[in-house]
Amino acid sequence: MQFRKFSLLMAGSIGITTTLIAASAARAASPASQPIPVTHPAAQDATDLDATTSIPPERIKASLDAYSHWLDVVAQRNEVAGLATAVVVDDKVTFEREIGYADQSTHEPITPDTVFRLASLSKAFATAVAGLLVDDGHFSWDTKLTDVLPFFQLKDAQASDEATVKDILGQRLGLPHNTYDQMLEDNVPYEELVRKLDEVSLTCNVGQCYGYQNVAFSLIGDLIYAETGDFFYHQVDKRLFFPLGMTTASYGRDALEGSKSWARPHRPDGEHGWIPFDPKEAYYRVAPAAGVNASLHDMELWLIAQMGGRPDVLPQPLLDYLHTPGVPTPSEVHGAPWRRARLTSASYALGWRVFTYAGETMVFHAGEVEGYRTMIAFFPKYRIGMVSLWNSPGAVGTDLMPMVFDSMLGLPHVDWAGVESDPPANKAPAKTTHRKHRSHHD
Repeated sequence: MQFRKFSLLMAGSIGITTTLIAASAARAASPASQPIPVTHPAAQDATDLDATTSIPPERIKASLDAYSHWLDVVAQRNEVAGLATAVVVDDKVTFEREIGYADQSTHEPITPDTVFRLASLSKAFATAVAGLLVDDGHFSWDTKLTDVLPFFQLKDAQASDEATVKDILGQRLGLPHNTYDQMLEDNVPYEELVRKLDEVSLTCNVGQCYGYQNVAFSLIGDLIYAETGDFFYHQVDKRLFFPLGMTTASYGRDALEGSKSWARPHRPDGEHGWIPFDPKEAYYRVAPAAGVNASLHDMELWLIAQMGGRPDVLPQPLLDYLHTPGVPTPSEVHGAPWRRARLTSASYALGWRVFTYAGETMVFHAGEVEGYRTMIAFFPKYRIGMVSLWNSPGAVGTDLMPMVFDSMLGLPHVDWAGVESDPPANKAPAKTTHRKHRSHHD
């Protein structure tokens, strides 16, 4: 029991002082295991994941030329403090662009190696490393949490006994959306919050409905420590960051601020400017859910791997399983105008959202913590994807995404991001709260 308590305490605080150097030094501490055959069931519902179709090169070029022009407008209007974005086609980076500043107060520019907080894009790293450990035989998707983590309890005893690894990573534990996020933001320790899950009334039976979580999702860090004897972030480093060449990726605020170039979070400053502030600590305390820092160069490599370009690191059967639609998320087809117009279905998979976008399967996730926004999306059928990272509030980075994809797919052009119309009188976006967007993006 002492070992289990230690695992909870350490796994819950892993994001605070970690760097890639420390993680690399600890690689030898991980217990060796013999690989076993892939143990993921066949993906039943991801209908676009088998065959790929090429998009005409001239259409790709026209789309990227248009994207560059739209980014010129965003930069001219100062709609973001800084932004880094890339488009990948057939495992190649075909477009890369940075605008604005890592720090508006010093005019330090954004570069492809500037490190951003990823917020909830971190979840896909957690599910990927979990899948690799499933392949190695450390546990299964159906492993019961109570069999490994005796402290884990829900309010309903039967639900506690039924909850599995797949339930927490697939956002279907039955808890209300964002359970205890506000208390996390109020600096209540993670290890205290996971022990209070038994005080929360469930909204449905385990596995039966969608309820987005950060605190409960991060139990995967405790489970990995208990089942491997190695810290969660060590496993991510040696199974993902290191083999993919993600040399600036890390976990934790100290690692972010220790980066050679890192993007400060910003808030609006009057009508035409941005002011930087210190990053907040809260969501680093749930490292599996929101603890990763990475640069655009890192995320290009990650996007290529997620689209099947690095089967030596992420085998295709695992990717198919991670990207298979799971619990329905009907609220995701509402909100932004592009969602209402283009999306006809939405589900949560494992660390990813899966949308039906104009009849095609799109794999997507977005993230937000105060002063940072992130977005990654791709179409498996066409092997096209894009990623954007920006260090200020506002949805322009996400709203540009459907404009690029619409153009590539030959869909009718719509100015979803408002870059072809006159700017509003107040150019700086209104200050938004983290809680307003969290259930959709973080």
